[in-house]
Parts: sequence; C-alpha cells; structure tokens
Amino acid sequence: MGCEGEEEYIMDNARLLQLREEMKKRGIDAYVVPTADFHESEYVGAYFRAREFLTGFTGSAGTAVVTMDKAGLWTDGRYFIQAAAQLEGSGFDLYRMGQEDVPEIPKFLEKELPEGGVLGFDGRVVNAKLAEKFQEAAEKKQGSLYVTEDLVDLIWEDRPAMACTPTWILTEEYSGESTSSKLRRIREKMAEEKAEYHIIASLYDIAWILNLRADDIENVPVFLSYLLIEPDKAVLFIQPDAVDDAVRTYLADCGVAVDAYWNVYEAVKKLPQDASVLINRKIVNYRMISELPENVKIIDKEDPSELMKAIKNETELANTRQAHLKDGVAMTKFMYWLKTNVGKIPMDEYSVGCYLDNLRASQEHFLDLSFEDICAYGSNAAMMHYAATEDQKSEVRPEGMLLVDSGGHYLEGTTDITRTFILGPISPKMKLHYTTVLRCNLALANVKFLYGCGGLSMDVVCRGPLWEMGIDYRCGTGHGVGHILNVHEGPNGFRYKIVPERNDSGRFEAGMITTDEPGVYLEGEYGIRIENELICVKDEKNEYGQFMRFENITYCPIDLDGVDPELMSAREKKQLNDYHRMVYEKIAPFLTDEEREWLRVYTREI
Repeated sequence: MGCEGEEEYIMDNARLLQLREEMKKRGIDAYVVPTADFHESEYVGAYFRAREFLTGFTGSAGTAVVTMDKAGLWTDGRYFIQAAAQLEGSGFDLYRMGQEDVPEIPKFLEKELPEGGVLGFDGRVVNAKLAEKFQEAAEKKQGSLYVTEDLVDLIWEDRPAMACTPTWILTEEYSGESTSSKLRRIREKMAEEKAEYHIIASLYDIAWILNLRADDIENVPVFLSYLLIEPDKAVLFIQPDAVDDAVRTYLADCGVAVDAYWNVYEAVKKLPQDASVLINRKIVNYRMISELPENVKIIDKEDPSELMKAIKNETELANTRQAHLKDGVAMTKFMYWLKTNVGKIPMDEYSVGCYLDNLRASQEHFLDLSFEDICAYGSNAAMMHYAATEDQKSEVRPEGMLLVDSGGHYLEGTTDITRTFILGPISPKMKLHYTTVLRCNLALANVKFLYGCGGLSMDVVCRGPLWEMGIDYRCGTGHGVGHILNVHEGPNGFRYKIVPERNDSGRFEAGMITTDEPGVYLEGEYGIRIENELICVKDEKNEYGQFMRFENITYCPIDLDGVDPELMSAREKKQLNDYHRMVYEKIAPFLTDEEREWLRVYTREI
C-alpha cells in the first residue's frame, strides 16, 4: 500500500514541505485536500486542481491527506495503476480505496490526529456531509477544525484564474421543457417537503433547471453558480461577466434575478431565523451550511431536480437518438480508417485520438468532447482512465488491441461509447476475454425486469459470465448520462454494491439513459471494454406488475475479429446479429460505397 524510502521522497516534494510549513504556522496537525470545487463537481476547472498540484496525480478522483509525518492519496480502482506510477517520488503513499486493510479517510484521521489536534480543510470544497465525519473524527480526539483558509492557495504562485465563460440558452426545441415549468415542478416538491427555501449548489442541476450552458469546466458545459429558489422568486448567483443582456432578459422573463457569485454567503446569512431550507448536504459545502442562521430548519434531501433531469423527456430522447446517429457515423468511419490503415501509415495513441476528434467535430451541431479521450494501446488499456498526450504516447501497431473510450456533446445530446479494436493477431486468452466481455454487455442490454429494480438488482446479470471465470473489474458497470451536461450523472447506474459517494443505486424509470460497459483489465497485459448506452423503456404490464427493458441507442459495430462464436450461445449470437443489423441500417446511408461495403462485412451475421 505504501512506498518505501518515504523520507527521501518527502524531501523531493517542495510543495509538500511548503504546505507543512503553513500548517505549522497555524497549529494544524492534519490537512485534507480533495478533488473538488465549491459545488462537489466530478470534474473541476484548472483553478480547483489543488490536489493535482500538490501530489502530481492527474486522475479525476482522489483525496490527499497530509500530517506532519505522513502523506497519503486515496483513490478508487479506476486509477490504481496510474496513481502508483504518478505518485512515485512524490512523498505520498497510495491508499487503494475499497481494498482490504485500507482505512477510510475519517478513520485514518481519527487514528493519526494527536489528542487535542487540529484538522484543517477549505470549508468551501468539502461537502457538509463529509465535513460532519471529519468533525466527528476530530472530536474523538478532543480536537477542532480549521476551515477558513485554502492553504494550497498560499503556496500555488501561478494558480490559474477561476473560469468565467459566457452562458448561452438551450432553447426548448432541444431541452423539451421551459425553465418556468421546471421551477413550478420544483416548487411543488418544496411544498411537499414544507420547505420555504431551496439552495442548489450542483452546477448540473442549475444548468438543467435554467436551460443554460457554458464552458467553465472542460468537457462539462456548466457555469459556476448557486441558485436560491423561493415560492415566488429565484436568484441566480453567478459571475457577472458570464451573463450578457440577452441572458439577463431571458432569466428575468423566467422569474429569476441575477446576483454576484460571492454574494451567496451573505444571502444565506440573511434568511429568516425560522426558515425551512431544502438542502442536499452531500453537495452543499460546509461553509455555506455554517453561514445559515442558527435556528434554520434544514431539510436534508436530494435535490428534486436530480431525478427530474435523469428522466429524459420525449424531446430529449428523440434528440439524443439523433446525437448517437451522428456519433455512430463518426465512430464507424474511424473504425474503418483504423482497421484499413493500421500498419500502413504511422499511428500512435495521440494521433489516432486526434483523428477521431476531427471526425466528431465535422458532425453538424457538435459542441465539444464529453470527456477527454481514452485511447490506450496494449498494456496501457489496463489503466481504466489512461490518457495519451502529444509528449507521452505509445505507437499503435498491427497487432494486439486498442481501447478507445470517447464521446461528444451535440446540441441534440451527449454520447459515451467504448470499443476495443483488434489490430492483428491476438492470443486465445485475449479472444476468450473479449468474447466474454461482449457476452456480459449483451446480457445487460437485453435484460427484462420488473419496475422497482435498480442497478444493484441487475449488475450480476452483466458480471455473471466474468464472475464464473473468477474475474471482476474494479468499477461500476454503468452510469447515468447527462443531457449536454456531465457525462456521468445519478441516480441511475449499474453496480453490485452501494457506494454512497457514487449515488448510482436508484430505481430505474422510463426515460433514464445508462451506460453498459463491462470490461477486463490485466495489469501489464491489456484492457478490454465494450460500452453502449441504453434507454430504459416500458415493456408489458400484467398481473405481476410493469415490466421494463432497454433500448440500445449506440450505433457502431463491435469488432467481430475478437469474437469466438463457439463461446456464445445461440441466443447471444442472435442478440449480436440483431444489434449489428440495426447498426448497418442506421449508419450505412451516411457512408461512402467503400465504407458501406466494409460495414456490411463487419456487421455480418455470425
């Protein structure tokens, strides 16, 4: 779990030494630096990458904890391999979350804090729920919290500026529902909860409610803001330069006033002493909770908008299918180019990814990538969130496999797809694993279930073929997909166990979109993932209740060169053949004659 020669590594990390100096000046015994902005966003802008600055680990998830004699980085299974490599020489030990004998951070702090010790963190980047656990850990040692300063800011001399990009209106032809209608529905939920006020900190929910988008987080079209909703008015707290006259007028017409971003703390201070406030403590930061008047009644519930935005309306669904059609054309053209040119022209992971990006960008109404491409060749694909760069990439050769996980934002919707391409000879073991991953994917895509199920009920359907072989993957099987928002959203997902911070164990409702992405990852050897997106739809209703199923909306061939039909049942072969028939019918009209003939071969029946 830890690194040997820790003292040598600590001496090499000047930033760690500087942080400890600032801690010492303030009498802080332990300091926590999460991967977080002021809104509990999954991905954060450059200004908020304090944990990356401190540790050198570039993954999207992780928390650094520093004491006077220890330093650790906690991250999940997606990043174990990457983190181990990037932390070497940093002075930080890697704590692999979820592994046996690895303590959760509050337990670690409870052990490491001295009696009467001080635990520090920036109260704006830790949500209220987690802060409570930190406070409990400190109190068990008769200690206290220090939450009023961002210590990393004191040592980060060339810190990037906080993002402030122009907001733009997503019209109803793309959103399918007006902001006024969404506010009315939220107020109905507030009334049910007997809440007079509702504070929303989630950037995804605010963008969805207001039908506005921007670019404050790379690949996530949101804007830094808070929203305060009352029974007869609402206030958006946003950086003034992000809102032009047209957007101000639009918001005013929706009954939404505009105030400066930082004024939100003063606004919540001035709420009535006896007010009842609906707040999601898992998202709203600790400082904001601390600013509320002492006698305010907090109603700690999920934001009503979370479930509302997860259930796509008919306009969003129709548009998303169009987005997937465009994305499928780009992906199929990419697959054709890759398979016919590998070994004939120079290729590397970075240049191959750029070629795909350009194909997506050529599609009408393309806005941005929905996340940084994962284009990983050979053993690099065993790192679930590997990212090649112009300076660090591997050559792509006509052998083995290339995993490409990518997606795009279009005016019509958001996509997320993974394909593992066979570039030449592969071993029988590779073919066994590839075919098994395909079987897992097909099993979930074709499952039929009674209404009331969540991902906990169905994940075993997907993982079953791999579990029979004694193999697993250290991540969820699938996640909800935002509508021109974060590519990951709750409360729907596929995971066999509850991971509270993931918020993906909710009940499936018609209209939810969820990914189906099983895989095999063998460190030092290879990685395989096949990912499609599924819309939850109603099936028949009878005396047993409402049955549900999934509509597959990802249109791109699954590489048959990796498939061993002998390992598949007749039912599985039919499912694959039916899927490929749909892909051909949808994609073929948009291809050249040569590409169309190639597609006919790669969607052939097996």
